[in-house]
Formats: sequence, C-alpha cells, structure tokens
Amino acid sequence: MLEKKLHSTALEPETCVLIGLIQGRETREEVTEHLEELAFLATTADAIKKRTFVQSLGRPDTRTFVGSGKLQEIKEYVEEHDIDILIFDDELTPTQLRNIEREIPERKILDRPNLILDIFAQRARTAHAKTQVELAQYQYLLPRLTNMWTHLQKQKGGIGMKGPGEKEIETDRRIIRDRIAHLKKELTAIDKQMATQRGNRGALVRVALVGYTNAGKSTLMTLMSKSEVFVENKLFATLDTTVRKVVLQNLPFLVSDTVGFIRKLPHQLIESFKSTLDETRESDLLLHVVDVSHPQFEDHLAIVEATLAEIGSNDKHTMIVFNKVDRIKVEPFGSTREDIMDGIRERFERGDREVIFISAKEKWGMEELREVIFEAVKAIHVKRYPYHNFLY
Repeated sequence: MLEKKLHSTALEPETCVLIGLIQGRETREEVTEHLEELAFLATTADAIKKRTFVQSLGRPDTRTFVGSGKLQEIKEYVEEHDIDILIFDDELTPTQLRNIEREIPERKILDRPNLILDIFAQRARTAHAKTQVELAQYQYLLPRLTNMWTHLQKQKGGIGMKGPGEKEIETDRRIIRDRIAHLKKELTAIDKQMATQRGNRGALVRVALVGYTNAGKSTLMTLMSKSEVFVENKLFATLDTTVRKVVLQNLPFLVSDTVGFIRKLPHQLIESFKSTLDETRESDLLLHVVDVSHPQFEDHLAIVEATLAEIGSNDKHTMIVFNKVDRIKVEPFGSTREDIMDGIRERFERGDREVIFISAKEKWGMEELREVIFEAVKAIHVKRYPYHNFLY
C-alpha cells in the first residue's frame, strides 16, 4: 500500500534580529526593556527572534542608523544564519532605509512603526478597522516609495508585507495619493455614521477603558459586562472598539474597550483611528488600566497620558486601575505587597483622581472597583439629570 505524503501549506515562521540604540541619556536597562517590547511585537507578528544587537551612539547615524562597523557585524550574522527580517526599534528615515537595503540586500528591513502597522493589518477585522489601517499604511509608504517598492517586488508576502504593498506595481505616488484621498473620504463617511451611532445611545453615561496595550482592559471588560470579549496575551488584541451596556445597582451605563497605546505609536495610526479614539474623547469617565506588575509600568502610564493629551482627552475624570496585583514581585524580607501598593497609591492618587488595585484574572478587588465606578457614574448622572433619581 502506497503511503500518502502530506505537505503542509502553512508558511514557515520568519526569523528576525532586533536592533536598538542607546542614545542620549538612555540607560542600557531602558533600551533592553524597549527591545523586549519589540520582541513581543515581533512574536505578535509571528516572527521568531534569533538575536538582539545594541549599540551606544549619541544619536542615530544619519546614513545607516547604526555605525558602519555595527552594520557590518549585523550583515555577517544575518547572512551566516539566513535571517529573513531586520527590525529596528525606531523609525528609519527614507534615506536610512534605502542605505541599509543597499548594504544588506535580499532581506526585509522594518522599523518599529512599520511592524506596528503590520500587526494592525493582521488584526483588523471590520471594514472600518481595515480602512483605518490601510490609510495609515499608505501614509507611511508614500515618502518611502522609491526604495520600498524595489524591496516589495522581491518579496512574496510575510511580515511587513500585509496590506497595500502586495497590490503590484500600481503603487506609484499618484495612485497612492488618489487612494489616500479615497480612503479619507470613506473614513469621513464612516466617522459620521459612528458619530450618529454614539449619539443614538441616549442619555447613558459613557465610561471608556484606556491603557497601554496588554494591560488587561479586555479581561476587565469581560468581567464588568459579563459578556465575552476577545482576550489574548498578544499586543493589540483589540482594534475595534467594543461597547457594552453595564448595570450596577440598577444604574445603567456604557463601557467601551478601546485600542491599546504603545511607545512610539505611529502618528499615522493616531490620525487614522480618529473615530475609534472618539470613544475616548466623548466619554464621561476614563478607567486608565495599568499592568502594575510590569517593571516599566510608570513609563507606560506616562505614555498613555501623553497620548490622551495628544487626542484632547487629558481633561477627563480619570481613575487609575492598577491591574495584575497578583503578579507584583515581592522580595523575601523586603516590602510586602500591601507596602508596595500603599507607596504607589501615595504617588499617583490626588484629589481628582482615584487609585484602585485589582486582579481582573483572579477577580480580586472587583467589588471595590464596582462600588467606586457606581459612585462616579451616579455623580455624573445626578449632575446631568438632577430629576432622574428613580434609578438609585
């Protein structure tokens, strides 16, 4: 009897190296943390990290980002180990991209914004999200067209190739500009439709979950609304805003789970995701979810606050919800978990901003959170509708 040979049609995962610079006043520890996040981004895009290269430079080399000696070292490693992709932890200028491609041909050269855009493209599910991502990709591609196009001709799919790059040789500047104009019109129409939908939600108070990507917003959303929301331990699991009606002690309100923020989020994405971010802008109360177990949680908190300021949402009544308290590392004979939480509360709590500690996964602290949210939503409701007190 002849044995049937089965051949997998699945694409082999691509291999990558990560490249970062220690510049200015940055410490090696900070850059290592940034590169660990870049590695998580690469994993989210289904790439396998083989090695990380770090160089100390006062500022990036204008020609090739890293110095010529370091670039030669990277080239030798990439060729010896047949690496598919080089990922840089900063945005490359069109000149840097062109020069690196010339020095290390036949490899994909990606920078952090391009990788984030690619993950967004992989994760976009609705027509709205796909349009937003496609617009951001074209805006990123336009100034890099001359060198990226020769690069795209040689490639057949994979990371960094998801989206407009695959649409053959039509991608010249004029066609891309036309496409950008068309997508902007589409988004304007969708934005109007979504603004109408938001307006039709009636008199309910709106609460928005915001935070750094992978902080646990969707897990918290699932607990609060008792309905399943997509949760995954990867970056940018949520792209489309999910809105749920929640009722606490007879008081109904709306909760929206928004796209997570991240360090060096491409400005094209912030611009394209305007209507998604409008959920944040038009909310009455922000729950800023922070992964308190992360070594860089203070940086993450600051990045989210800076992004909220950029989109005009930094004047909202905000509660900081420190999530994942069950994973706070406690040293033997050191501070207890309670001591650490008290110290964090002292640093971040102020008159107009409450601080709550929870573990959404372990369902710890949820009763206190529900109580605090109820009181805040009730206060907004009373102020807005002083005679609608039959609910509480």
